[in-house]
Amino acid sequence: MSSTPRRHSLFRPCIDLHDGQVKQIVGGTLSDSDPESLKTNFVASQSPADFARMYHEHGLEGAHVIKLGKGNDDAARQALQAWPGGLQIGGGITDENAREWLDAGASKVIVTSFLFPGAKFSLERLQKLSSLVGKERLVVDVSCRRRGDCWFVAMNKWQDITDMEVTKESLDMLSGYCSEFLIHAADVEGLCQGIDQDLVRKLGEWVTIPTTYAGGAKDISDLNLVDSLSEGKVDLTYGSALDIFGGSLVRFQDLVEKNNAAKAAS
Repeated sequence: MSSTPRRHSLFRPCIDLHDGQVKQIVGGTLSDSDPESLKTNFVASQSPADFARMYHEHGLEGAHVIKLGKGNDDAARQALQAWPGGLQIGGGITDENAREWLDAGASKVIVTSFLFPGAKFSLERLQKLSSLVGKERLVVDVSCRRRGDCWFVAMNKWQDITDMEVTKESLDMLSGYCSEFLIHAADVEGLCQGIDQDLVRKLGEWVTIPTTYAGGAKDISDLNLVDSLSEGKVDLTYGSALDIFGGSLVRFQDLVEKNNAAKAAS
């Protein structure tokens, strides 16, 4: 008897917005209290809409647009208008503006900080937002920082550590109210020094809904590594290593071709 082919990990693209421009930033350097500490790897000459159109052209669904701080709303709307229904939006999402972003063309809204008032998890807020937009249109961003052998959700541009440990139990609870997870490994984000293999392996064991990991990817072989470690349950975002973001380590076109091959094999 032939077994059903398992799913393979895919490349999921991103559009990170800072001061209205597409940028690649070293994740741990974003700070409200010390703006001078910000380390930027790349600032695009193309508009957010240009990136959205490029992703659309190549059928790269599930791309996430992340607003890093204020001054990014107009840029985000440009991207959403360039591919209505094709992009997810995150950064400052609350119960008061979530519907507005869906109406502006987002396929799903991504939420973190709203769920953690005072850096403490609020199930009430999660339930409220999930019922407001619908579970299928909600992505929970459980981006995290490592503490010893554990990972804790980090919020507010990854500056503040919350009281939620990333575990099978916490992910199972969250997955009752959302349709996807987005997980930046904030400690390695933007450094091009390799993915957090321990975290990806654990996510492969724990997650039961579509999950995208971001942080540290530096070689096209990292997509195979994530596929192997997670048994195809976790997708991968590339940032600063990618040629479309000024990098020299990974070609965008190569990832498009790997995606097409993975979809054909699944």
